[in-house]
Amino acid sequence: MHYNDGFSGFAVPDVAAAREFYSEVLELQVAEDHGMLHLTLPGGTVVLAYPKEDHEPAVFTILNLVVPDLRAAVDELVTRGVAFQRYEGFEQDERGIARGMGPDIAWTTDPGGNVIALMEGDGAA
Repeated sequence: MHYNDGFSGFAVPDVAAAREFYSEVLELQVAEDHGMLHLTLPGGTVVLAYPKEDHEPAVFTILNLVVPDLRAAVDELVTRGVAFQRYEGFEQDERGIARGMGPDIAWTTDPGGNVIALMEGDGAA
């Protein structure tokens, strides 16, 4: 089998709110086409965010962003109004960062309630 391309996508209830969050808060490159958002991640991968009126937030992480300094990234995003989530079963520090179970990680949500993870690393998956 041969594939020409592939991409991932997720639903959002409000494209304008998602565009502002992903472009202004997370500072990702965002383009809009036919009412859908194309989020360009570090490394060049493009993810589609599409409107869905009866949207329900995903109950899993829809997007993972790798940062060189998680503590600094969390602190910066908090100044932009981002709140970090706390989950049972994870020991998290005062910032919401979980350590010692793989890469250091913290979770937040987009305006539609979809879960986004920030994790510390060098970017190599």
